[in-house]
Amino acid sequence: MKAIGIDIGGMSIKIGLCEDGKIISRRKVITTKDYGEAIDKTCDAILSILNELGITENDIAGIGIGCPGTVTGSQGKIDFLPNLGWKDVYIADSIKKRIDTKIVVSNDANVAALGENIYGVAKKYDSSVMLTLGTGVGGGIIIDRKLYEGGESKGAELGHLTLILGGEQCGCGRKGCIEAYASATALMRQTREEMLLNKDSLMWKIVDGDIEKVDGKLAFDCEKAGDKSAKKVVDNYVTYLSEAIMNMCNIFRPQAIVLGGGVSAQGDNLVKRVKAYCEKFNYGYRGAPVPEILCATLGNDAGIIGASALVIE
Repeated sequence: MKAIGIDIGGMSIKIGLCEDGKIISRRKVITTKDYGEAIDKTCDAILSILNELGITENDIAGIGIGCPGTVTGSQGKIDFLPNLGWKDVYIADSIKKRIDTKIVVSNDANVAALGENIYGVAKKYDSSVMLTLGTGVGGGIIIDRKLYEGGESKGAELGHLTLILGGEQCGCGRKGCIEAYASATALMRQTREEMLLNKDSLMWKIVDGDIEKVDGKLAFDCEKAGDKSAKKVVDNYVTYLSEAIMNMCNIFRPQAIVLGGGVSAQGDNLVKRVKAYCEKFNYGYRGAPVPEILCATLGNDAGIIGASALVIE
């Protein structure tokens, strides 16, 4: 069954026609703050794909849309998309004016979780929880192979569960959220803080003395080279992430935890350490099924493939 997936990002909107979790044809348009212009270009891209393949909207299951920010899925509405300033836009209705088909809208982390469950690393599991470790920490919940979004599609904000009461400031306005400790942004902050405490760290050499060049890989890379300060950063980060994962295990008891986003590129180097921590400290491991901890496999295509899965689901 064919479906269009749309992945709305701060810099671009990626569009793809998918079948059985594979992208058959794709387009990309530059995102603009002018909502009308962006939607016109998106519709043009969709029609271009359909024309290329010699099909119409009657030959697809529909269009799925994933975007950051908050949405009201039942109304096909983007409530607020911070990077672009879009507010209260009925995107499903806007697209339907030109392409008459089923349209479903969801948060981008939900979309990624669904894609991994149907077509990716978690496809053999009935229940899974996904954490996307990027600029923030997104969350997606799959129960009995169905996406759980919470009331008015506003739930599953797993990155904003409190990890440390009164802790680091989070971008949401609260303090101590998981996002403030386990995101790639948080890892970069933790790396800089440790570098300032130890001016002899190898990390300074790698960034040529420019602390603004710190990224989410630096501490992991320097730890492999034997740098003690880098190891301290990584150990602390693994602790924060593992505690967050144990919270998910205790709430949901999923069969699998899926890690996505930039930090998940560390693969086994990250997963093995998280597993070891959870097995040591999570009481649930002694009295409940042990969840698999996995890294997402759909990569940059997760948004398109997961969005297409919204209408197929």
